[in-house]
Amino acid sequence: MKRNYMKLSAVAALAVATLAFASCKDDNFEINDENAAAVAAQFVDHTVAPTYTALASKTELLADMLATLKQTPTNAGLQDACNVFLQAREQWEKSEAFLFGAAGDFGVDPHIDSWPLDETAFNTLMGNSSMLALLAGEDGDAQAGELLSNALLGFHGLEYILFRDGQPKTVDQITADQWTYVVAVAGDLRNRCYQLEVGWLGDNAPAAHKAKLDDLEMQYTVAGGDYSYGENLKNAGQAGSTYVSRTAAVIAILQGCADIADEVGTSKIGSAFLGEDVTYIESPYSQKSIVDFYNNILSIENSYLGGVEGQRDGSKSVQAYVKAIDESVDSRIVSAINNAKEKVNAMPAPFVNNYTDPRNGEAVEACAELEEAVSAAIDAINKY
Repeated sequence: MKRNYMKLSAVAALAVATLAFASCKDDNFEINDENAAAVAAQFVDHTVAPTYTALASKTELLADMLATLKQTPTNAGLQDACNVFLQAREQWEKSEAFLFGAAGDFGVDPHIDSWPLDETAFNTLMGNSSMLALLAGEDGDAQAGELLSNALLGFHGLEYILFRDGQPKTVDQITADQWTYVVAVAGDLRNRCYQLEVGWLGDNAPAAHKAKLDDLEMQYTVAGGDYSYGENLKNAGQAGSTYVSRTAAVIAILQGCADIADEVGTSKIGSAFLGEDVTYIESPYSQKSIVDFYNNILSIENSYLGGVEGQRDGSKSVQAYVKAIDESVDSRIVSAINNAKEKVNAMPAPFVNNYTDPRNGEAVEACAELEEAVSAAIDAINKY
């Protein structure tokens, strides 16, 4: 559309644009502050909150399970822990459309989701008795978070210990020092997921999770102030919010969707597929890369359609806002989401062994179209 408009005179372009907006509005949704506020509230309460609540719960359970396994390792227990790991991983990947806010401001994303794991640094750590002693202490979770690099932390540090060639390891494949490491890293992962949960939910988060963050002196409010990230978005356009308008809040949600669509296509799939960096493969040990990519697309779908599955309200969704401005842009986004899901799901698994397959290129193109479709929505809102 933008290319066609450029061929018109400025007056004609304005007339066409005005006609397009008038003819495409959804009579059931008006673009105003009240409805924009409802969209923001729906996003916070029914997309962000349930995702981060589940993430915090699963990482808490995982940390507890691994601490128990360290004392009494069993293959059945390890299998259960690996299943919980994958459940936690699912929630994290479904949150990546909203990496803005707490995840970005507190550096949570690189802290818990950097890859590939630095095997050289890991081997050095395993030979450092003083560092291992710190990780084995009661505050091993805090020590891990403060002393270890991002390339040794988070999901992929745990994945490296728990999985091999797409399957859970057996307990005889995990050493005592590795149990020390994995328990400390799991504790740090849990703490950081608490930070996301409390950061967005504020007083609605569990008091015990907030108390843990206070004990660790970890920040969780916007710029150290009184607002949670959820309140900050809901109160867009009001005094104290970092969002200058309700519209800015809706655009921020869309920009988060565009950013992850681009990252999945250009980096997560494209880096290896295009030969730019064949080591840059997410989740290679559990071989769940494609599951990660698919859940990233679901994070966009949840953000756009007004909630996680079972909690959606289309009348208060970002989709309703976009559709009220330009139905064709909304149709493009919905089509692009479905196409991206289809193309990612069609990628041959495991990605780590099939990263040159042509079907991966189709997924890259689908993600590029999704990013462009969401960006078109942002453009339409700005013009409106």
